[in-house]
Amino acid sequence: MIEDASSASVTGQQLDVCSSRSPVPGPRSLFCSVCSHSWIDGAAGRRFRSIDDLIRVTGMRRDEVTVLAEIGALQKRTRKNGSSVQEYELTPCGQDLLLAAGAVEAWLSLAPGGPLAPDSNAAKVAIKALIGGWTTAIMRALAARPLTLTELDKLIDRCTYPALERRLSAMRLAGQIELTDRNGSMGRHYKVEPWLRHAIGPLTVAARCERRCLREATAPIARIDVEAAFLLVIPMIELCASASGVCQLAVEAGGRHAGRPWAGVQLTLEDGAVTSCVARLEAQPENWVMGTASSWMDAVIGRETEVLEFGGDGELGRDLVNGLHDALFGQFAMSQGD
Repeated sequence: MIEDASSASVTGQQLDVCSSRSPVPGPRSLFCSVCSHSWIDGAAGRRFRSIDDLIRVTGMRRDEVTVLAEIGALQKRTRKNGSSVQEYELTPCGQDLLLAAGAVEAWLSLAPGGPLAPDSNAAKVAIKALIGGWTTAIMRALAARPLTLTELDKLIDRCTYPALERRLSAMRLAGQIELTDRNGSMGRHYKVEPWLRHAIGPLTVAARCERRCLREATAPIARIDVEAAFLLVIPMIELCASASGVCQLAVEAGGRHAGRPWAGVQLTLEDGAVTSCVARLEAQPENWVMGTASSWMDAVIGRETEVLEFGGDGELGRDLVNGLHDALFGQFAMSQGD
């Protein structure tokens, strides 16, 4: 059973929502709005003669085109053949947004009740529930273990009991969590469903897009984000039966503390199975993987282990990083080069 055994991380203290990624209206609404249109497929790799041409082909609204231009996802350029004709095309930021939209669509295809069309109301409801669970730290709390509403209310700060109940209800109705009875425990417990674990895929791609293109307008990645991502995904990784040992996966601190582990987990493997995963770091672990947040996102999204540092049993560390990629993106071939 995978739990967060670190009492300092979850049990006995509140999760301050301020330390998590705060919702930023512009990028967040853009992320949800854009993925509900087919413009991404129509815009990839092509140029448009005018704004009207872009709107006609993609079905976007004029205000959405304006927002994309403001964040640098679209650019206007003159043809190289010497003419004065100007065209619109996706920038590298737009390509990142394209990948984010593709990750969302891939996640929606895994919905428990069957694939959800990106432009459907059910998809919009599911995405809204997901973002609500992430920004309120519900996902971080439940990543450790099933919890009752009362327990969640004690852990999560700056979210009223009624608001927390509404968030949980939305996530449960969307199929992201379930309400179960635990033997020998008082009350009913909320438990993470596999679909919610897979949501770390689009959240990671969206976070990388934000850090690359919207750094000044979005919240930085926080320790609670790193812990939630690792704790939710690690139970899904599949390794060969010979994989055994203890390994620390850590995100490197920035600034004057660069080079030091800042956030992450320690996991124990026995015969290819993860038997323990805790949000706790040691100063001198036997086996470890470390990198900046950006390097970790590149490694997991693109299966690029070379951007990370390894210590001890490097083969075990690389297998774990590749396992994270395969669990989230393998079946969709969602690598940077695709």
